[in-house]
Amino acid sequence: MALQGPSPSDLSAGMTFASIQFLFYFLPLFLVLYFVAKTIKTRNAIFVVFSLIFYSAGYTPHLLLLLFSIFVNYRVALAIDGRVGDARKKVLVWGVVFNVALLGVFKYTSFILDNIDALLMPFDVRIPVPHFDLPLGISFYSFHAISYIADIYKGRVRANRDPLQFILYMTMFPQLVAGPIVRYSTVARQLGRRRTTWGRFSAGARMFAIGLAWKVMIADEVAPLVAAVFDGTSNPSLIDAWLGVYAYAIQIYFDFGGYSAMAVGLGVMVGFTLPRNFRIPYAARSITEFWRRWHMSLSSWLRDYVYITLGGNRRGLGRTYANLWAVFLLCGLWHGASWNFVIWGAHHGAFLVLERAFLGRHLARGPKAVAHLYTFLAVLLGWVWFRAETFDGALEMFAGLFGLNGVGGFSFAIGAGLYPLSAAALIVGGLIGLWKWPRLRTAPALRPVVAILDYAMVAAIMIVSVLWIGGGPAAPFLYYRF
Repeated sequence: MALQGPSPSDLSAGMTFASIQFLFYFLPLFLVLYFVAKTIKTRNAIFVVFSLIFYSAGYTPHLLLLLFSIFVNYRVALAIDGRVGDARKKVLVWGVVFNVALLGVFKYTSFILDNIDALLMPFDVRIPVPHFDLPLGISFYSFHAISYIADIYKGRVRANRDPLQFILYMTMFPQLVAGPIVRYSTVARQLGRRRTTWGRFSAGARMFAIGLAWKVMIADEVAPLVAAVFDGTSNPSLIDAWLGVYAYAIQIYFDFGGYSAMAVGLGVMVGFTLPRNFRIPYAARSITEFWRRWHMSLSSWLRDYVYITLGGNRRGLGRTYANLWAVFLLCGLWHGASWNFVIWGAHHGAFLVLERAFLGRHLARGPKAVAHLYTFLAVLLGWVWFRAETFDGALEMFAGLFGLNGVGGFSFAIGAGLYPLSAAALIVGGLIGLWKWPRLRTAPALRPVVAILDYAMVAAIMIVSVLWIGGGPAAPFLYYRF
């Protein structure tokens, strides 16, 4: 039995931040109605309605699953808050099981049954494998719900008895589909009272404009080159493979980093402070530091709700190493139901264990350039598993990276994907993403001039980005598929 619906790319094409529909119709109408409203309750209601419209634009039936999740978690939170002792723990366990099961059924059922089917094949036994379409954002809103009920159990927050506020927390369209993962405690006060000023609005708009430029002028420009290497080239040469993997590192950072900047910017525009998700991760000098800079809301979530729950580093070195591996195997599986993602998680877990055991001390004492190069190469090798569609495809890329397919010149596929704009995007992306540039100090007398120039630059970036999008179809964000 196969339950078919739209693919992840079809879903994401319904509405994205980098689309004409969003920029010219959805967002202006939302902002006008939102700021015309006088009361916080009315603004919350408008926010919820627009969030549900945004979510259902691609595939409406998945909205029912989201609403079901919201209803169950709202009731679970109230039940935990209203009980004491073992009864609280029992409700928490059932709540976590519900959210994990919801995520597991839609994301991992086919993966698990496919593997069981493969194991049974030599015995001439076949089992039916259902194929469920992945509901948009389920990995993110399930983690939101788990952190919410866990924090209530631990006494960090109280259950929100206002259904409208809780629905807004779970459905807020800037972060609903692809994060960042927002803890309830981060926005709890802002759900009932938030401050909007022209200064905050303009700061949020600036973040949004920069994120949009990252997405359309860098990530989308290198995407054809990435596809050419990973999907259009068999047995890539040394040059093909390294160029393709570097291009993917640029694409995924500026695509996901751009989305996160837009999400945080939209939140700031309407009075919410959402957590920062990236802090120049490719400038890290260890894999440990990389994970303090990359997808920070996910890594901190895994640390607080998985690593510490398993015992963290409190039960000896062996248990610490096992906990690190467990966390990053889960991190890989969270990204997708595929052995390639599991291996990607194991890859990062192995480096974290090595750094905690001895490598980290040597990296801290050695030349900074060496530590930076080591980290970037380790991340690049990991991206091979993350991007390759199959296990064999990943092995082909590794063969190319290590020169087993010859050094070679540019293949035909590379020639088709490497054009002036994509080459410029690779260079600009490297300059922005690989180094932490020092901030320039401005003399007090020049600050008004600099502020005007900054506004002009942001406006120009926004205009160019919109023209870049044109009337063509919006390219889906990479993290919509997770």
